[in-house]
Amino acid sequence: MLSLWLPILLSAVFVFVLSGIIHMALPWHKNDFEKLPDEDKVRDALRPFDVPPGDYMTPMCEGGNYNSPEFKAKLDAGPNWLVTVLPKGNCSMGPTFVQWFVFLLVVNVFVAYVATHSVAAGTHYLGVFRIVGAVAFLAYAAAQWPQSIWMRRKWSTTVKCTIDGLAYGLVTAGTFAWLWPR
Repeated sequence: MLSLWLPILLSAVFVFVLSGIIHMALPWHKNDFEKLPDEDKVRDALRPFDVPPGDYMTPMCEGGNYNSPEFKAKLDAGPNWLVTVLPKGNCSMGPTFVQWFVFLLVVNVFVAYVATHSVAAGTHYLGVFRIVGAVAFLAYAAAQWPQSIWMRRKWSTTVKCTIDGLAYGLVTAGTFAWLWPR
């Protein structure tokens, strides 16, 4: 594992840069979210509640009786939302970038762990690339799918995030294969 510190670090840097290009320079994700109809009215109506940051569901089924007539009536009446409330004020991207980079490092440590136990030193480029690419792709993409399955996220967003994960996996695989111990 210690011999893989450079590919762990460099692939995190490369994926960090690639993700910045994908999310900030390309129009690829610009339609992931839609504007609410009458956004200002909705915001004005919700503002007095001063909802703290967090994840919320409405209607919320308390007591677990999803088949009760009261809960079914709430579902039929709508709106039915899963909402993430962000803190008020300007959002600083600094902490988000740091968390993203730490995540990339953690993924790469686990990729390196799997690779060291399944690929011998001196393995040719494509041998390393296959294993590292598969593991990295799973790490970056597989967790996206439950968001559409359970949380009803748009499938188009999940597919785009999966393609992003494939790009991140390929960059990680190429970096590890390039710097694999001989």
